[in-house]
Amino acid sequence: MIGQLTLPFRLLVACIYLFLLAPILIVLPLSFSNDSYITFPPESWGLRWYAAMFSHAGFAQALWISFVIAITVTILGLAAGVPAAFAIRRRQFIGREFLLNLFTAPLLLPSIVLGLAILLVFVQARLLGTYTGLIIAHLIITTPYVIRIMLTAFSTLPPSVEDAATMLGASPFTVVRRITLPLMMPGFIASAALSFLLSFDEVVISLFITGPRLRTLPVEIFDYVESQTDPMTAAVSVVLVAATLLIIFLIERTLGLSKTIGK
Repeated sequence: MIGQLTLPFRLLVACIYLFLLAPILIVLPLSFSNDSYITFPPESWGLRWYAAMFSHAGFAQALWISFVIAITVTILGLAAGVPAAFAIRRRQFIGREFLLNLFTAPLLLPSIVLGLAILLVFVQARLLGTYTGLIIAHLIITTPYVIRIMLTAFSTLPPSVEDAATMLGASPFTVVRRITLPLMMPGFIASAALSFLLSFDEVVISLFITGPRLRTLPVEIFDYVESQTDPMTAAVSVVLVAATLLIIFLIERTLGLSKTIGK
């Protein structure tokens, strides 16, 4: 009976994986097309659009803007999210659950609704088309993920270990440096990686915030697709997928992916 259920289950899992990977399986060969427009399968093959991608001024500038914003958002998100998660998990105070629900509320809202709300507020604050506005908007998205991941990390960190170190004469700074930080490092790395990827890949809310002189890479790709039909966007997509897989691979090799994201 178990064997009869195993085969259909494996076929179902294989179909789900195929469905999820189908866009990549189509985009990958398209990125090596030498055609002037998108055709599948390509009529000629080469690296024409990879070379064009690296020489495209708009993509190069947008890539740098996205990278700078993602790094800034990651640093600020960790600076705000880690202490918030520590206080919510380790301290007892009035309004703790309310603060947790408030901080994680953006996770429950559709991106289009959140983007429209941010747009209405930022218009009054004159933050549209500015680095400050874009960073704040991305922080609204990424910080709840940092808090959620770090809450899990702190919940698996036994306070008795820190108490034992304190009783043995370790100073608070030594306890944090030798006990707390090493134990929370997998969650910290996961929060940083997820914040960077979310900020770098954000397109819906960025469309509301960016202006003609400040465009992130996803927005630049979105606008390019609207006016062009060549395979350059496929080449850009393959490079971004490869970079994402590289980050995941490095996390897996250094810390272990299951340990980093938690079980």
